[in-house]
This record gives sequence, structure tokens and C-alpha cells, in this order.
Amino acid sequence: MPYEHPLSPVAPTATSRLWTAGASGGVAVLVMAVLAVMKPELAGWLAAGAAAVILATWLVNRTPPAPVDISELDGGAVDLGPDAALLGDVFEALDDPLFIISGGEADDIAGRRIALANAAARELFRLGGTGAGLLVSVIREPRVLEAVDDALFEGVAGAVEYVGGGAQERHWRALIRPLPAREANDWGGGALALLALRDETDVRRMEKMRVDFLANASHELRTPLASLSGFIETLKGHAKDDPKARDKFLDIMAVQADRMRRLVADLLSLSRIELNEHIAPLGRVNLARATADVVDAVSVISRERQVTIKAELPHGGSAVTGDRDEIAQVVQNLIDNALKYSSAGGTIEVGIEIDRTLDEAMSSRMAEGNRLSLATPDREAGQRYAVVTVRDHGPGMAREHLPRLTERFYRVEGQKSGDRQGTGLGLAIVRHIIIRHRGGLSVDSAPGQGAIFAACFPLAPTSES
Repeated sequence: MPYEHPLSPVAPTATSRLWTAGASGGVAVLVMAVLAVMKPELAGWLAAGAAAVILATWLVNRTPPAPVDISELDGGAVDLGPDAALLGDVFEALDDPLFIISGGEADDIAGRRIALANAAARELFRLGGTGAGLLVSVIREPRVLEAVDDALFEGVAGAVEYVGGGAQERHWRALIRPLPAREANDWGGGALALLALRDETDVRRMEKMRVDFLANASHELRTPLASLSGFIETLKGHAKDDPKARDKFLDIMAVQADRMRRLVADLLSLSRIELNEHIAPLGRVNLARATADVVDAVSVISRERQVTIKAELPHGGSAVTGDRDEIAQVVQNLIDNALKYSSAGGTIEVGIEIDRTLDEAMSSRMAEGNRLSLATPDREAGQRYAVVTVRDHGPGMAREHLPRLTERFYRVEGQKSGDRQGTGLGLAIVRHIIIRHRGGLSVDSAPGQGAIFAACFPLAPTSES
């Protein structure tokens, strides 16, 4: 329907339309009468024309005026009629979180209130009802609050980029725009501003993935590439006629090429996991069965290294929420790490604990060891966890090494990792997978006592719940 500004002097009313129709009709009749006197033979035709003009004029004046552009109105209320409900539906349906902020008094910092929030904002910040409440209780970024004040009291639009808190790092772009002030109402009226949040996490992660991949690949691939180039030159020279040297160099080249292959595969895997880290998986995984499959898969390597793997796994109740391939990768990387630091004749113990609280899942498991949390999930009321633990009896680690275990390519100095060299990315991949699953990762270790890694995953809801 057309918009009418109630204060506009040009907005026609029913009375003004009737007067206009009457005046127009009167002028038409007068003109026709004069012509009829001058041309009597046309009197009949002129009378019919006068009636048509009167009818047409009335219809034109009866037609509502053209729609008014709201942006051109100089203040005053605009009656949107049924379109107000449509605009409300659009506000609710937008994917970006939106807030209408009420300013209150300029010198009252606590007066910045959320007058209205759309469905995306209420879901993101877990707000009830219309989302009304204090702005500072929802968004604590000082630069965003300052930009909101500028929009409310200075009429200045702004944009702020910031990183949200929590276990899952998310990049946000806050867009703030001033709105026309309103009279007193349920939320206090006065100055108003629009605050829109745009999630730019995917864009930032892709950029970071590209930069990190190039930096890591160029750094870590340099050594095996240099080794391959050197051996190729040697084989092209005096070693090409020495079968024994040639076979030795070819074996070394095969090892270096395999190392590059594993390094590229781990870098791509890590980049892919980081890219989707803020999107929690929704599958249902039997943790005990996935762990048993991994133990069977690494049994060939453990026999070659003369290391025994003892697995104590429950028969039921270990269903967790997650992605099966990624959970299996967590277990495999933890067992691979234990194998690298276990000597011949050693033992690796794998176990699963069911129905643990967050505090129980992240508690210490070594009486005299050093414990550190490498990833801690956000605390959620009533959430229970299943924990998979992997213990080795290798050389162990001093406390100062624990915080850096999940860094890329970090290795504890002075420790031998056996013949099977890793890429230095295994624990980094484990941490990012666990963060994506909203789980936790902890380590207990001490020199001479080995290490215990514990990875917890949220239990899947039961059919009753």
C-alpha cells in the first residue's frame, strides 16, 4: 500500500478529493455550455463529453497518491500498515546477528541497552524473548562499545573488526549505523543505533591457511629437497657405476620422498581442519569401536618395534558426537606419538572412560607428574564426556616442554623418536580436531615416567533426551 506522511501538506484527504472533482467538473460543464451555444448542432455530443470529463476527473482524484520515499521524509511517524509486519519478518530472517541499541543518557555507560535483537543474534548469544538487556553483558569489546556511542550521540557510522572469545576463535566485523531518535517507549526511547555483526571467520581462516601452508611448506620441504638434489647429483657422477652406493642412495632418496609426502598430507589435513574448526560435527561415533580399529591398524608397526599395546575398551555407552575419521585420526596420532618414544619391549596402555564431567575428564592421571591442559572446551551445564587415554613409558618430559607440545614442528630437545620420524604436526592436528569437536586435551608427564595424553569428546545425546 502507498505510504502517507501524516504531516505532509500535499497528502490528499477524502474531502479535498471531492472538492477537486467538483471544481474540475464545473469547469468542464462551463466550457461545454459555451460551445453548445456557439454550435447548437453539437449540443448532444458536448453534453455526453461533459459527463465523461466529470466522471474521469472524479476517478483520477479518487486514486491514492504515489508512494512516498521514506528516506525523503523530514521527521514524523511513518505508518507502514501491513508492511510493518513484513519488515519485522525480514529482520528476523536475516542470517547476520542484528541489534537495535537504545542509548539512554550519554554519560551513563550502563545505559546502552539492547532494544531488539533478531533470531540470529538471540541464538548466537543465547538471549531469551526479544533479546532485550544490557549491551555490555553481551558484547565486551571496548572498540565496539565506543563505536556504538559514536553512532548514538555523534551520528557517526563505524566498522570494527575483532576476535570473539571462547574456545573456538571467531572473527567478527561489527557495522554500526545511527538511527533516527524516537519518543519515549518501552526501552526508554531517545538515541538509537543499529549494530550488525558479520562473521568473517572463513575468510580469515582461508587467508591464514594459505600463508601458513606456504611458510611451513617452504621451511620443512627445504631439507628433504636439498637431500634429494645432492643424491641425484652423486648418482649422476661417480656413484652411477657403483651398484652398492647406488642402492644405498636410492633407499635414502625413497625415505626423503616419503617424508615429503607425509609432510604435505599433514599440512593439507591441518589446514582443512583449521578451516572448519568453528563448525562442530553432528555425527554419532562409537568411540570404543573406532579406537579398536586404530589399535588393529597399528598392530603391524607395534610388532615391528616390539612394543605391546594393551587396550581396555568398554562394550557400550561410548557414543560421542563427532566425525569418525577425525576421531580415529586423534587416536592414531596419539598412539603413533607413543610408539615413537617407546623402546623395544615397552608397553602402551590405551583406555576409555565413560560418563565423566568436564572436571573429571580434565583431571590429573599421574600421581607425581606434571599436568597441563592443552585444549579446554567451553563449560556447558549438564554436558558429559567420554575420555580416551594413551600412556607410554618412554623418557617423559619436563614441565617447561608441555605448553609447546601442540606447536607445529616442535620437538623436545635431546629425545630420540626412534627410526620412524614424524612430521612434527601430529599433536597440532590432534588439538585442532578436539577443538572442533568441542572437547578437551590434557597431558601428564614427568622425566623418566612417560606421558599420558587424555582426549575427551562430548557424549552423544540419548534417544530419550
